[in-house]
Amino acid sequence: MIRYLVRQAHRPRGIVGRANGLMFAHRPSNRKRNIWAVSLLDIRPTDRVLEIGFGPGIAVAEFAGRATRGHVFGVDHSAVMVRQATRRNAAAVRARRVHLTCASVEELPDFGDPLDAILAVNSVGFWPDPVERLRELRHLLRPAGRIALVSQPRCPGATRDTTARAAHELQDLLTQAGFTHLRVETLDLDPPVACVLAENPTGMP
Repeated sequence: MIRYLVRQAHRPRGIVGRANGLMFAHRPSNRKRNIWAVSLLDIRPTDRVLEIGFGPGIAVAEFAGRATRGHVFGVDHSAVMVRQATRRNAAAVRARRVHLTCASVEELPDFGDPLDAILAVNSVGFWPDPVERLRELRHLLRPAGRIALVSQPRCPGATRDTTARAAHELQDLLTQAGFTHLRVETLDLDPPVACVLAENPTGMP
């Protein structure tokens, strides 16, 4: 049963997946966490933004409200989440400002021009070879483009120390992938949320 629940959290599907998506969308801590993470990326009206693992589309909606003349892209490998996020962002999808795709982080679609910002919330731990994935994402960013990796540990007994360790691990991954100007922000929930922000350096291959 535990393994089944973990699989559902990783890739929601079927009736249980739809129920999980609704739960994630309406849980106050999840909404607060996602809106907070978006605010840290300082999105401008013309920005081109990507979220990896967008779930029910809370952060996508927040991005769309800020990048009013830009484009918001999202990939999630759960078809259930793509449908829920599409419904939540229906107007922006119809206006072709939001583009949601069922895809995995290792098989990203073509986004055309360079991106200004990338967000991933509680998903890096599921990525195969995360350093290589982050290198690939860095090459999708414009010079000085921003990335935010968010972690709110969900393991039993998670504490502030658990969050601090998760943040340190994310910092190590970003450094290995060639990102610079790292900083960590913390949101005081239970357990706390860490957001590690970094930039794509200018003039670096």
